[in-house]
Amino acid sequence: MAENEKVEQAAKAKKDKKSEKNAKPSFFERAGKWFRDMKSELKKVQWPTRKQTINNTLIVIACVIVVGIFIGLFDLVAQEGIRLLLGR
Repeated sequence: MAENEKVEQAAKAKKDKKSEKNAKPSFFERAGKWFRDMKSELKKVQWPTRKQTINNTLIVIACVIVVGIFIGLFDLVAQEGIRLLLGR
């Protein structure tokens, strides 16, 4: 019987180790891993220079102004068209 008990204890210890490996890590372990991964990914990013950022910002502002003018002109033309159709 002593041998059977030893074998059963060894099998139980193996099961315990397997269940520990399959256990889900705690929230804080997962959050810590996520922040470490995020930090390493951000180190790989090629950040734009100040000059590139200013240039891109000015391009976006210019495009917004041009599109705004086109929308305003279309609105005026559509408004006048509707006025002519309704006879007001």
